[in-house]
Parts: sequence; C-alpha cells; structure tokens
Amino acid sequence: MITLPEELKNILEKKETVKILGTSDKNGVPHVVLKDSMKLLDDGTLAYAEEFDSSKTSSNMVRSIWFDKLISVNIANGDTSYQITGKPLRCLITGKIFQQFLMSERKRDGGGPDIQAVWIIEPLEIKNQSRKARRDEETKKYPLYNTHLDMLKK
Repeated sequence: MITLPEELKNILEKKETVKILGTSDKNGVPHVVLKDSMKLLDDGTLAYAEEFDSSKTSSNMVRSIWFDKLISVNIANGDTSYQITGKPLRCLITGKIFQQFLMSERKRDGGGPDIQAVWIIEPLEIKNQSRKARRDEETKKYPLYNTHLDMLKK
C-alpha cells in the first residue's frame, strides 16, 4: 500500500471537498458517483458508506473485489485534484468502523436512513491531476508537443 501525500490527506478532511468514486460493470461500462462520506482511515485505506445494497455502485464494488478489478477515486478541492487508483479490500456490515460511519451518516441526515455497508479501498497509485501538475508533467515529457508555434517566438 502507498502513503497519501499530506496535501491529499488535508483536503480529504474538508467538508467542501468533492469525492467521486468510479467503478465499472461486467461490460466495462463506467459508473461514477459522488461519495461525500469518503474518509482516510488510520491504516492508510479509504472508506465510504454505501446506503443501498442494490445500488449499481455496490454491485460494481462486489464484482471488483471478486474479480480483482481496480476502481478510481477523484478527490478535488478548488485547484487541487488527485486521482487514486485503488482496490476494494473488504465490505463491512458491522464493527467499530461501520458503527462510526453509521452514526456520522445519521447525524448528517438528521437521523435519516441507515447505511448498508462500509467499503474499504486500498490506494495503489496516486496521481496529482491539478492543472499545474498536469501541465508541468506533459511539458516535461513532451516539451515541443504542447507548445504552439506562436509561443516559441516570444
């Protein structure tokens, strides 16, 4: 397992951070959803609450864990964006972590619906996707490819 950069750890804690989970179905069709409950656990894994066992996301996560398929998470806040490629490790339906997520979701929704599970994801690769980081990376790899000819004259 890899360690998340401090900047990513910090933005994961912020309420306004957008957390998106990407999975795919048996035919490889992508499915992308907002998962604002996503948190970094003490062991370095990511976790999020799943509200419905019957959801497309839940079905895709089960398939991913059974067939060793990867998932993708995008964490974005302002100009900062990270893509995390990960692997579902387990699905919790009871225990301390499940209880913490359940209480947090109930509090957030004013005592609303229960959650069905908490999914644990192991981060395998992290890529800074902010505009500046992407521009710097592409310019370093292809110094002339991303430069318009009129810019060379300056």
